Order: sequence, then structure tokens, then C-alpha cells
Amino acid sequence: MSNGFVTWWQGLPERMDPVIFSIGSFSIQYYGLMYLVAFLIVGFLAWSRVKKEGRFPINSEQLQSLMTAMILGVLIGGRLGYVLFYNPMHYLTHPLEIINPFRTSGGFQFTGISGMSYHGGVIGVIVGAIVYCRQQKLDFFLMGDLIGPCIPLGYMFGRLGNFINGELWGRPTEAAIGMHFPLAGEGLRHPSQLYEAFFEGIFLFVILWLLRKRVKTKGAMLAFYLTGYGLVRFFVEYTREPDAHLGFVLGSLSMGQVLCLLMIFGGIGMYLLLRRKEAQDRLKAQTKKRKKSRS
Repeated sequence: MSNGFVTWWQGLPERMDPVIFSIGSFSIQYYGLMYLVAFLIVGFLAWSRVKKEGRFPINSEQLQSLMTAMILGVLIGGRLGYVLFYNPMHYLTHPLEIINPFRTSGGFQFTGISGMSYHGGVIGVIVGAIVYCRQQKLDFFLMGDLIGPCIPLGYMFGRLGNFINGELWGRPTEAAIGMHFPLAGEGLRHPSQLYEAFFEGIFLFVILWLLRKRVKTKGAMLAFYLTGYGLVRFFVEYTREPDAHLGFVLGSLSMGQVLCLLMIFGGIGMYLLLRRKEAQDRLKAQTKKRKKSRS
């Protein structure tokens, strides 16, 4: 790489403005816009599958409502996950900060609610989807097969939002791929947000998209998403700076890696249970068929 390109690349975060526009103390940031784009892409991909594949009994209104339930789930779960996983003692003594989007110290200012946990968001999405599917008598695992392969491409935009926001930067590095993040202090840092956008986004999306029609076990695509994301994120975390107030929580593992391990085991366990149920249902159907043929 030429020195000119390396200099441009390494200084890119310093030239990015995370704010789209602002009115007084109120501002709209690219981070929020990226979340909106992410959900629109997931919804578009899911609806295109409904129309083309013909195996998902859900209409347009139901899909929109399911996406709304998932959006609420990711916002509530993501926030509560951050509170419980990353800073429980602080929020135990400052409970209003969990939902208060304003800062009053040093003047009244709208700051938004900072601090979201991906893993908490996943739990929130699953809970929201389960509740909605029960209300509408939809098959939760079939809906998981529908939406699971679509999520990574949308998630990619969330990580790009982190990058533009200049947050969640990586660990120090001397490699040319490193960047100067203004809030991280001096020295080069891994652009771990971009690594995550590629591996947890594009890479995982391609794999799941190729598998979506080949895997027959109902619910398996959701299990594959959980396992696949956990695996990819676990290794990318080795380039990501742990939260300053937590550091490493289990040996050389960060909190994100510990949660990813739980996610991996959860995905594998879900797949094994689904395969077991599939085998049991097949055996029941064969037994019932034999009884009919004898009678």
C-alpha cells in the first residue's frame, strides 16, 4: 500500500462526523439511521423469501408486526442487557439513567440512551418474537428459519454505525490496518467494528443464505445463526478493546466472549433438541402409519 493511502486510511475516523444534523442540543446521528436501515433490509429480505419460497404462512401485516415486536425487543433487551451484563452496580445506584435520555449535570442536554448489549438484544428479540407468535398462532421456529438468515446483513449496518460513531474500537496495533480513533487516545487501534461488519455481517450472511433451502430441520437456521454469530464474534473479540470498567472477566476472555460462549452452547443445544424432536415426530408418524395399514 502507498504511504498516501495508509495515511488516509489511518486518519479516516478523525475525519468522520457522527452527526447528520443538529438543532440546538438535539441531534440525529448516523448510528440511529444505521439501525433503521438494518431493520428495513431484514424486513425486505424476509418478505422476499415469503413471496418466493412459499413455505412461510405469514402475511405482510403479520410480518410487519413481527418486525415491530423484534425492534422493541432489541431496544429493550439491548438496554437491559447492557445494564445487567456490563454495569449492574452503577445502574443499581443510578436507576433513572437506565431510561433517562437527558443529562442534567453541567446543563440540560439531550444525550440519548448510551450503552446497548448485542446479547441482551438477541434475548429481547427472541422473547418479543415468541410473544407475538403465540398471539398470532405462528410457528416460532419456522419464523426463526425465515428471519435468521436475513439478520446478519442488517447487523452489518449496525457495526458500520459503531464505526462512524467512533466507538467500540479495537486493541492497540502497529499494523498498517490500524486507525486513529480520537476518543481512544494516541496510537493505532484495530478497526474491530469493520472486522465485525464483515465477518458477523457479510461472511455469516453468505453462509446462512446458502444453507437456507438445504437445511430441512425446522428451527435449525435460528440455531445456526446463534452458533455462527457466537463463533465469529468470539474470535473477532480478540482484536476488540474490552470495556474499560470491566477489562477481562475470565482469564483472557472479555465479557463479550463469555456471552458468545453461552450463545454457542445455546445454539448447539437448540439444534440437538430440534433434531431429537424431528426424529421423535418421524417415529410417531411411522408408527401411526403402520397401525393404519394393519387396521
